[in-house]
Amino acid sequence: MMELPEQVTIKEVGPRDGLQNEKEEIPTDQKVAWIEKLANTGLSYIEITSFVHPKWIPQLKDAVEVAKRVNKKENMTIAALVPNMKGLERALEADIDEVSIFMSVSETHNKKNINKSIEETYPILNEVVREAKLANKSVRGYISTAFGCPYEGQVEEQQLVKVCNNLFEMDIDELSIGDTIGVANPLQVSSVLKKLERYFPKDQLALHFHDTRGLALANTLAALQLGFHTFDSAAGGLGGCPYAKGASGNVATDDLNYMLQSLGIHTGVDQAKLLEATSYIQEMIDRPLPSKQMQILSRS
Repeated sequence: MMELPEQVTIKEVGPRDGLQNEKEEIPTDQKVAWIEKLANTGLSYIEITSFVHPKWIPQLKDAVEVAKRVNKKENMTIAALVPNMKGLERALEADIDEVSIFMSVSETHNKKNINKSIEETYPILNEVVREAKLANKSVRGYISTAFGCPYEGQVEEQQLVKVCNNLFEMDIDELSIGDTIGVANPLQVSSVLKKLERYFPKDQLALHFHDTRGLALANTLAALQLGFHTFDSAAGGLGGCPYAKGASGNVATDDLNYMLQSLGIHTGVDQAKLLEATSYIQEMIDRPLPSKQMQILSRS
């Protein structure tokens, strides 16, 4: 018998990581309505937007308005991506609960994504973390290209450990390890996570898998078998990476929740309400979403 966690936390990133790749502008009213539908599913964490400069991601230019209009539910965290101090000022104005910072393991992807070297990125993020903590906000870190880079290929595990260590030394609360282009396989995931748990508390690590090659759920199972219990996902499999050629969407929240519940793992997420929320955003973007659950729904 497999030893699996009794409970898993699903962190919904679709309103940010999903919508940032949509070319057609989604009206603010519809974004807010979708986030509130997701909140009604029982999800305890939703990353609702990004406070990057609007010229980089026009889809999320209404970040402050969205954040201010979302009705916060008790025991639910509202988070947003914050690249720098200007972004933090807007995030604090909007009174989000958690600040998410981000960088890459690989130098080339970091320059493409942030327009700075890895070493140039650390002091910027350190200042954001410090000021966010002073404002009594929790801080989450994202590490991109942890399992492979679209420009450099294989990523050394020791380089990943170094970047993780530098972020934890800034006093972040949690770190999400991302397979940005979906190249990881279950054996690699096991190897990387066994390495990381030698250095960092398992309870402060999360996994962020993309399903580019159809292995996101298999990789999730590999992480579950090692006792990891926090996973990022996006409703319907929305998303990708604008700075990683060929990267497809995130693992779908509806597929992830179905698998976890089928394994007897408690998520607290109502699958029927989740499918309703996912159907809503599918209608808004006017194209079929890639998740298996939505494909089944379309045939029923």
